[in-house]
Amino acid sequence: FIFIKTSKTAGTSIEIALSRFCGKKDIITKISKSDENIRRGLGYPGPQNYFIPLYRYKIRDWARLLIRGKRIKFMNHMSAEEIKRLVGKKTWNSYYKFCFERNPYDRVISMYYWFFGRNQKKIKPLLTLSDFLETKVPLNYKRKGIGLYTIEGKVVADQICKFENLKEELEEIRLHLGIPDKLELPNAKSGFRKDKRHYRDVLTDKERAKIAEIFAEEIELFDYEF
Repeated sequence: FIFIKTSKTAGTSIEIALSRFCGKKDIITKISKSDENIRRGLGYPGPQNYFIPLYRYKIRDWARLLIRGKRIKFMNHMSAEEIKRLVGKKTWNSYYKFCFERNPYDRVISMYYWFFGRNQKKIKPLLTLSDFLETKVPLNYKRKGIGLYTIEGKVVADQICKFENLKEELEEIRLHLGIPDKLELPNAKSGFRKDKRHYRDVLTDKERAKIAEIFAEEIELFDYEF
């Protein structure tokens, strides 16, 4: 399988859970130091085989190696387009590709608390949610959502699961792939969101309209409602 990791959809927790069932030849990408500690504590395999074999290098990859001295590697939040280029058509076409998407109204609130919780020492004063929606950050998160599982605007994942049905969707994935045990999710990257209210009780009409504007494709594709 190929897990395309979108942002603010429990991706790191899913990634850690999946790594438990990976073999020595499988590719596991790096995650943050704190999340690696969680994975290590569970006794699951850590980052491995993430450097791209030299025989798959294109001209631009060689240029990067020669100029910057950096090898190309698989990373989390990598786009389907880049993954396809690096693994080759045969692997891409034969592997089961899946990811998760989340109701944008709820996802925006999650990303707001995550962004400022992670950067609270660097960014002061903190922006309001309305001001946050006027920055480029939500658009960057859009690229780490629908921008990852589409190529030229076309969905290329075999299955896009909904974060709202996380447990049920993971169980369906597990059965499809023949994973022997249930996927147990650790609480990676949790604790940033302080306001646990439903998004309908948080967002103003103006904020709702702005989110609907930015994430119009996702709302239409998955019939998300406010």
